[in-house]
Amino acid sequence: MTEQGVRWTADQVLALAPDAASRKAGGRLGTAGPWSGSGSGKESVWGLCKGSGSKPYQTVVDLTGPAYRCSCPSRKFPCKHALGLLLLWAADDGSVPVRAEPPEWAEQWLTGRRDRAEDKRTEGGGSAPAADPEAARRRAERRAERVTAGATELEQRLADLLRGGLAAAEQAGYGLWEETAARMVDAQAPGLAARVRDLGAIPASGAGWPARLLEECALLHLLDQGWLRREALPEPLAATVRSRLGLPASADGPPERDRWLVLAQYDTADTKLTTRRIWLYGTASHRTRLLLSYGLAGRAPELSLPVGLALDAELSAYPGAGQLRAALGERFGAPVPAGLRPPGTSTAEALARYGTALREDPWLESVPVTLEQVVPVPDGEQWQLADAEEDAALPLTRAARSRPGLWRLLALSGGAPVTVFGECGHRGFTPLTAWREGDGEAVPLC
Repeated sequence: MTEQGVRWTADQVLALAPDAASRKAGGRLGTAGPWSGSGSGKESVWGLCKGSGSKPYQTVVDLTGPAYRCSCPSRKFPCKHALGLLLLWAADDGSVPVRAEPPEWAEQWLTGRRDRAEDKRTEGGGSAPAADPEAARRRAERRAERVTAGATELEQRLADLLRGGLAAAEQAGYGLWEETAARMVDAQAPGLAARVRDLGAIPASGAGWPARLLEECALLHLLDQGWLRREALPEPLAATVRSRLGLPASADGPPERDRWLVLAQYDTADTKLTTRRIWLYGTASHRTRLLLSYGLAGRAPELSLPVGLALDAELSAYPGAGQLRAALGERFGAPVPAGLRPPGTSTAEALARYGTALREDPWLESVPVTLEQVVPVPDGEQWQLADAEEDAALPLTRAARSRPGLWRLLALSGGAPVTVFGECGHRGFTPLTAWREGDGEAVPLC
């Protein structure tokens, strides 16, 4: 009989769901009734799920990814069948027994995945045609010229706005900003386009919008000037400017192997793209890193890691001053329970860290922080995290106050101090994961 893999908890499985509907549907399939031929090994789980058709859906999960394959027509990753299978496996009630070998249909997919991963690790060595450096240089120069033209045009539009008064922005409506954003897309500066679209929404954002609009215009002007004067900037800051403009970059940092604790995972979406953010903490390096994964509209990103588990893997950092983003490289096994949490800090220290980070990246919305010994308490109609031993607190962001995770945090605390990981910025603190004092199990809040 093959070695049994370490089973995850139901919360860790449900944290992988791409949306609330999948989480609910997966929960209904987390019982033995619809399943047959189920089994598990050290690094995989498989089973047949009865559906509406004559043939059951073939579902298999590679725990080392994790990665999923199901014969159902769903475009979500993981689909409800994969979630249901993992929930059944996590229950550890004998419904998913340990087996020596997976069935042929599951083994074929698992073997193919591992072969492709091995090919990716060993590719190179002259097998691929070398890129033409001169052609790449010319392409980069042409794009830089277009970005410069776009930044120059945007500077003129910002000057016209301030010359005419901020009230004109409310009268002009969103159309003016959308047309300007389209011009930035033509200039191949998607980062500028995104910030311009954000400007267009501010006049309709409620009381105090002129101050917020002026603040965002100033940051946009700073980014424009950073690009137009990039030759005078230190290289790390210049790399940050290129990143904020949306220019492509490769993760060129040396691979760093560590036991990475999965701190949080959440998605943001617009009409064209779903962005998944996964925060990791190196238990040996004590570094916090961010993985980004993308899915086209209507499709969830494929990369998904269970919160609270630890992954033995290599990460490579992206360039830029103070940048935390990294690329996931080789993995050395399936994620396993860690029983750890990152060291915490106070609310005052969290704000100080954000201020320090702004010196390297003035456009930074927030920094990852773990708060220790904090209690969620009401503040009028809002909420804040108050230090249990100090007279200080951090307000929760508007987004945090509107999420169901707030009530989960309140239930977990029950008025007692907790440890909370989240993002701290100028809008407040967004809690993403929490731990009860004396308890090593992570509770996702998003």
